[in-house]
Amino acid sequence: MLYLAAFISSLLLSLLITPVIIRLAKHFNFVDQPGQRKINTKVVASSGGVAIYLAFMIPLKFFLPINNTITGIIVGGSFMLILGLLDDKFEISAPLKFSAQIIGALILVYYGVRINFITNPLGGFIYLGIYAIPFTVFWIVSIINTINLIDGLDGLAAGVSIIAVLTLFAVALQEGLLLAPMLAVLLAGSCLGFLRYNFNPAQIFMGDTGSMFIGYIIAAVSITGALKSAAAVTIFVPMLALAVPILDTTFAIVRRIFNDRPIGEADHGHLHHRLLAIGMNQKQAVISVYLISSILGTIAFIINGIKFDQALIIFISVILIVIYGAKKLGIFSVELPQEGCSLEDS
Repeated sequence: MLYLAAFISSLLLSLLITPVIIRLAKHFNFVDQPGQRKINTKVVASSGGVAIYLAFMIPLKFFLPINNTITGIIVGGSFMLILGLLDDKFEISAPLKFSAQIIGALILVYYGVRINFITNPLGGFIYLGIYAIPFTVFWIVSIINTINLIDGLDGLAAGVSIIAVLTLFAVALQEGLLLAPMLAVLLAGSCLGFLRYNFNPAQIFMGDTGSMFIGYIIAAVSITGALKSAAAVTIFVPMLALAVPILDTTFAIVRRIFNDRPIGEADHGHLHHRLLAIGMNQKQAVISVYLISSILGTIAFIINGIKFDQALIIFISVILIVIYGAKKLGIFSVELPQEGCSLEDS
């Protein structure tokens, strides 16, 4: 019942706060202008992540005791919010933004949120020792950017994030954890309330303010939850729960390397772009990605309770199927979609 109360609290707050943020964003000119490479055809309020942040943070202290981990999430999450606002307003350079993301990750590490070990499938644990900090920073920054990159259609990042954190919530409950499930339901409620205004046709975009904050909290949930499990399959769970944004980002890197393009160069090869290119409209493409994410999340939940060798076979099979599907969609090609599709950069 406590988890349900937390979910409803963050959901209601998000539903109430988001319309206020829409008005404030337009007043202070935090808006996304239409353009040749944008999906929106009119001015849309941006930086909706402020609503998600407030709906998550306000009830946090009522449902969880303030300790080092919570303090780190509050301080680090607030830092990411400020970074996102600055980026939405002034378009910070990629190197500066990446450096700031590392600082944000180090805030969590400083407050004790870190990956100290990886379960050895042959038995026991592999303790990371001095590599715990760089490994944790790499994980946090990677998740931040995978959520950021998938934010290309109305409601896409918010919906995929809800599915991912609910998967991590279910897995954390399986493991008998307390902190991770509460963080997960608070974020899920915040994102769901925001989705009411962000789904196509969107009244507000989350902007980097939202995508980076959400990615940051999801990383914290995975570290305090799935990655603390003693099960041998522990590493597979968050990777499958977040498989859509992780693989979409991985495919983008591979695509650009093999086509001699800069890794940081925007293109139209992301999953949502390809779904639009084969004739889907925005809603169809977004719901299709939701469905894929839900299937992968369900598989993550299932393999958390089975033997390592069985989980490994399932994991590899799923990844191969996804790679095959991605190839059929043309995700590894840098060719632009058919003329007439107005696609947003990611």
